[in-house]
Amino acid sequence: MAAAILVPQTMPQMWAAALNGDARAAIPNDVQQLIVVDYRALQNSPVAMQLKDRVLPPELKRLEDALKQSGLNENHDVDVLAFASFRVSGSSENTRIVGIAQGQFTLREILLNLKKQGIKPTLVRTNKVYPMGNSGFRVCFLNSSSFVFGQEAAVKMALDARDGIISNMLSNQTISDLMAPVQNDAVWSVLDAKGTQYMMRSVLSQAPQVSDYDVVKKTMQGSRYSLNFQQGVEFNLDVITPDHFSAAAISTLLNAAVLYKKVSGTDLEKAAMDNTKVTSDSGNLELRYSASDNQFASLLQSSLFQSVVR
Repeated sequence: MAAAILVPQTMPQMWAAALNGDARAAIPNDVQQLIVVDYRALQNSPVAMQLKDRVLPPELKRLEDALKQSGLNENHDVDVLAFASFRVSGSSENTRIVGIAQGQFTLREILLNLKKQGIKPTLVRTNKVYPMGNSGFRVCFLNSSSFVFGQEAAVKMALDARDGIISNMLSNQTISDLMAPVQNDAVWSVLDAKGTQYMMRSVLSQAPQVSDYDVVKKTMQGSRYSLNFQQGVEFNLDVITPDHFSAAAISTLLNAAVLYKKVSGTDLEKAAMDNTKVTSDSGNLELRYSASDNQFASLLQSSLFQSVVR
């Protein structure tokens, strides 16, 4: 699961989409992917809405729809919106997704409105968990500026993490290290080793050298990507490996894939490859893509971009 949501160049201020302590504590430890976005800026950009409509996975779209049905006005109340995919203890394949919203909420008014509607909470210890309309999802306010929402089981695990019943993301050093360089960007995402391997497999799926992928995939320890729009559009992806040799090997493989797309891709993909640079620095593979707003809007039509951000 991966999705990117952009922030428009036209906003007068570039907000930083950082998660507060309560929000981080409500994410279980075994994170596969975390996506964080400044949701205010999203609503003001036609290009951003095009991107969201094309790449937002169905499970995240359902969460977003449930947020709208809940009676919370995401256009005005929600400042930062995050989605965390995490593994259930004892399973490397079974994952759950929880949404986290940050903003300045009139909590007393919201709870009073729920009471007037006859909506009663269930308790998880002392935490009040409310149904979100007819969506089947649940919501729980962590404080006046943060709430978690999602399937009942996912919300319960988020509350278990926040209350110290299970380990939370604050004790996941790998994810913390991945977040550090990007956590103050407007839009960013981090993936663990397995999430990174899945993403890179998707990116390289059509390249002739894809058979070499199995040789290098186990060296991928995690990845992060971010988008910024201060001068056109910039997409930055880092894949973390243990050493220079591993990063260089992945760089060689990805550069071969870029060359393949330059020869066999559509006109849009060929143009995108001309604006893409792949290098390695110490133990990091670095992919840098930059384009004008119009070029980027055109790239949204291609499957190439979706393979990176999904």
